[in-house]
Amino acid sequence: MLTRVFASLAWGELAVIAAVGITFLALWEVLPRALDVPKYIIPTFSDCIAEMGRMWRRNDLLGHFLSTLVWSVIGFFIGSLMGAGAGYLLGLSRMWERVLSPYILALQIAPKVAFAPLFIMWFGYNSLPKLLVTVLVVFFPILVNVLQSMKTVDRDLVNLARVYSMSRLTVFRKIELPSSLPNLFAGLRIGATLAVIGITVGELVGGNTGLGFLITFGEGQANTAMVFNAILLLTVIGILMYFAVAAVEKRVLHYLERTDG
Repeated sequence: MLTRVFASLAWGELAVIAAVGITFLALWEVLPRALDVPKYIIPTFSDCIAEMGRMWRRNDLLGHFLSTLVWSVIGFFIGSLMGAGAGYLLGLSRMWERVLSPYILALQIAPKVAFAPLFIMWFGYNSLPKLLVTVLVVFFPILVNVLQSMKTVDRDLVNLARVYSMSRLTVFRKIELPSSLPNLFAGLRIGATLAVIGITVGELVGGNTGLGFLITFGEGQANTAMVFNAILLLTVIGILMYFAVAAVEKRVLHYLERTDG
């Protein structure tokens, strides 16, 4: 996935990207020392690397990383299925869309992360609250994107299909579903990054495993390097999930374009 992205860049662009990254890391290493900034405020790059090794040996860094990754993927998968399913069902029924739209809007406006303490009170300090927060965070962008795509389907194509006596299911499968896929994948790309936010909030509020827990633990220990490392690894998870969705999107849409031709 990432290799394809870099392969599409010219050598000059790759050189600029590398130069910017190296410059940033050099400034990160030099400036805190030059400005006499304490390590508990801004650790240097080498401090973070050393702390990463210590976390690997003593804090089960791999276990926390895999916990966050696995629950992010599970929450993203469940939220995506529910969001897409609800979006398509509401798109097929204008009456139910009008009836449920006020409630969907209210839930969409409500800050999803605020539900985390409530879920912890209901279900306790386990993995279920952070999973539910992740599902909620992922659900709505996909629902809205799919529902919007169902509203913008070419009505002439739908009417033509009805002239040929196609069933409602056939119209959906042949016309509405393919037309909605670009919007669906746009929502999935957004949901992939939001899933990491949702799982992190759950781990920050009441988790005992995961990178969010390490952020809370590092804060309590005034270990800023640990917090930096956890944030970096959360970013890596978000990037991996985003590019995974982008890779699937490229395959699916390429397949559709090829069959249409």
